[in-house]
Amino acid sequence: MKPTRVVVGMSGGVDSSVAAYLLKQQGYDVVGVTMKVWPQDCVSRAEDKCCGPQAIADARGVAHSIGIPHYVVDEGENFERLVIDYFTEEYRNGRTPNPCVMCNERVKFGNLWGKAKAVGAEFIATGHYAIVEHHDEPGSGKRAVLRRGKDPRKDQSYFLFSLRQAQLQRSLFPLGGMEKTEIRAIAREIGLKTADKVDSQEICFVPGNDYKAFLKSHLGEKEFHPGGIYDKAGNRVAEHEGIEMFTIGQRKGLPGGSPRPMYVIDIDPVTSSVIVGEAEDLITDEFEIDHALWHPSASGDPSEPFEATVKIRYAHPGAAATIYPGENGAARVRLHTPQRAVTPGQAAVCYRGDEVLGGGWIVRQRAAVPAYA
Repeated sequence: MKPTRVVVGMSGGVDSSVAAYLLKQQGYDVVGVTMKVWPQDCVSRAEDKCCGPQAIADARGVAHSIGIPHYVVDEGENFERLVIDYFTEEYRNGRTPNPCVMCNERVKFGNLWGKAKAVGAEFIATGHYAIVEHHDEPGSGKRAVLRRGKDPRKDQSYFLFSLRQAQLQRSLFPLGGMEKTEIRAIAREIGLKTADKVDSQEICFVPGNDYKAFLKSHLGEKEFHPGGIYDKAGNRVAEHEGIEMFTIGQRKGLPGGSPRPMYVIDIDPVTSSVIVGEAEDLITDEFEIDHALWHPSASGDPSEPFEATVKIRYAHPGAAATIYPGENGAARVRLHTPQRAVTPGQAAVCYRGDEVLGGGWIVRQRAAVPAYA
């Protein structure tokens, strides 16, 4: 009987390197694949982080050392269309994007599946720190359960919440039950060149993590939406060069002269207005999400109101809330303890214990302040 074939997305980092090694040790027929996704202007500045020429070379070297085939697939056009265009459009519409979620959903576990299937693979695996359980349930077929990774400092289940059941059912995350120190120890033990490679903390296509510079170079400054900066009373206090340069909770780049620190509390894309207020104006106890996805769960019916822990951004520790699902993918989230800087465009991901129940995208709440012109 032939072993199950699995395509491993190899980014050139230590995590995906060890993921490929572990799967081979477990008896899978492993094929390494690196996606070429970087924009040409990124290459010209030798910014190759996790998606450039050096990453490909590192992944190829690891594949050779552990004895698996390695291929490079060009996803540049799809990545530009599905991730980078989304990234820029969100800022142009006054929202703060989450490109890692979109990349996972649409590229790594989306378009890549067609290529994996073409080579006879049954699964796609990555080095994400998350756990997926595959259940065969009598009468209801297969069900995949997504859970937090064991290492709380590295858990990446937040970025995978929008994977649909069909995607989760063909996914493997061999590092989910391990901690980062274990991963590096394995890599050193077997002599992988990526053992001590520094983890990237940046958006892979944004050089220097300077999203403002990236937007200027990608869109051109003429495509920005300039307008006014207003206080809560509707007074125009300054001008700005574009709503693309702001996000909720931001302090940098705001006019001075106020006796108390000022923050961006709202962005109105219709009038290209940035509204500023004080720290307490960022606190909210209720918000709405759209395009929600709820996973089938053995612990409750997600079509009815339910209790959950909600993360409103990746680094957020989570807060207790009641979720009220609505129609057409909408839902209302009532926080038991008010939270700061609930930001439109970010994902709100719901957990029960370590199980990911699903989530959606935070929508703009119109502030109770005068209209801006």
